[in-house]
Amino acid sequence: MRAAPTILHLDMDAFYASAEQAAKPSLRGKPVVVGGLGMRGVVATASYEARRLGVHSAMPMAQARRLAPNAAYLVPRFALYRTVSDQVMELLGRLSPLVEPLSLDEAFVDLEAGGVAEDSASARAIGGQLRTVIRDVTGLSGSVGLAGSKMLAKIASEEAKPDGLLLIEPGTERELLAPMSVRILPGVGPATGDHLRRAGMTLVSHLAEAGEAELVRLLGRAHGVALHRMAQGHDDRPVVAERDAKSVSVEDTFDVDLHDRVRVRAEVVRLADRCVRRLRDAGRSGRTVVLKVRRYDFSTLTRSETLRGPTDDPTVVREAAGRLLEAVDTTGGVRLLGVGVTGLADFTQEDLFAQAADAEHAAEESAAADAAPDERDTGAEGAEETRESGEPPASRRWQAGHDVRHGVHGHGWVQGSGVGRVTVRFEEPWTPPGRVRTFRIDDPELEPADPLPLVRDPADYSSWPASLPKSLSGPVPAEGEGEVSSP
Repeated sequence: MRAAPTILHLDMDAFYASAEQAAKPSLRGKPVVVGGLGMRGVVATASYEARRLGVHSAMPMAQARRLAPNAAYLVPRFALYRTVSDQVMELLGRLSPLVEPLSLDEAFVDLEAGGVAEDSASARAIGGQLRTVIRDVTGLSGSVGLAGSKMLAKIASEEAKPDGLLLIEPGTERELLAPMSVRILPGVGPATGDHLRRAGMTLVSHLAEAGEAELVRLLGRAHGVALHRMAQGHDDRPVVAERDAKSVSVEDTFDVDLHDRVRVRAEVVRLADRCVRRLRDAGRSGRTVVLKVRRYDFSTLTRSETLRGPTDDPTVVREAAGRLLEAVDTTGGVRLLGVGVTGLADFTQEDLFAQAADAEHAAEESAAADAAPDERDTGAEGAEETRESGEPPASRRWQAGHDVRHGVHGHGWVQGSGVGRVTVRFEEPWTPPGRVRTFRIDDPELEPADPLPLVRDPADYSSWPASLPKSLSGPVPAEGEGEVSSP
């Protein structure tokens, strides 16, 4: 535990939904839900306006539509989210060499390692400045937590949401944590939380008072000891700049259960190719191929095969996944398929049989191309893949929320499509809410477009934080202030 709150946790506010609102002036201040839009889709992110109606992440999309029937429901645009994430992570990298990304919109930063903060006043100042810089560069808001440990910094950022800053002074941890639910602590999920509730422990203070021995008796030595330490505010985990991934995987959930064995095989091949692309993007290879199958009755089967050496050859992964599929009974129907690679390495070992398998795979691809794909919803990842996997059928070409350009009306986004028509709202991030027009889905003037930047002329922070613009200078909030609404 540090004597100064020099560990920073940044969490962008309702990231996907906020990015969509920033890109679409007509949606600002209105409920927005981003995720898979099919019958089995789930919510990836909901705007704060939608959250007030009861919508939250991981909720079935059908339930979200019942709670917020008038919200805007959009398919994710990962090209935009990754661009904004790269901008944010680049800014964090200027503060310290130790930045630990947790996802596209969340990261820890060791301010002490970067030499930009050494006490509460300097940490609070740099946290406030960071929020301003992020808003000026990306147009989005983020919440900042500052503390002497990763656990407390993350708790602080959650308490500061939305668009706030909270600093936890070292020495006040137990007082702050005491009245909070045990679910606020890392590692306490629904099952552990319910187990503790039955033992009469619902608050963090109950854990601290119970003592280590009692928690070990209830939860086992490793979990009990760790939980008792966290209840007292102790967490000595360092900020790690590079988190070593243990696996790479992709999966799809289908709106309609798949019964055709040829179609199931074709989907496994497609998932294997997606997995290898992601593996190569990470510069890695792996030696164990994993197949995941969730059947019609929600039973989930996992099968794996370890290869002779690590590989990033798509043919090798396809063939291994295909062999694993042969050992799975899919007679009743398949609800979900997934392909993954574990045992990652930084080098590859060519498979001697890869070239021999190419001819067989080419024949399979030809057969798969002749099969009409079912309508499916894959949530976040599937929405991205539809755009990346070539020109989809006209009936699925226009996804809600995605960018288009019209030869006459300019840049816009799809509000919806169906019955041979597509409705487009023409507006840009820096314009007033635009007009809505409807076209035939095969209108030759209408074509998909790349996302526009959220900020037209971002401020120049190329020298930040060494040289701060005047807009960032000024009085530092007084020590002891918990939440700061502006730097």
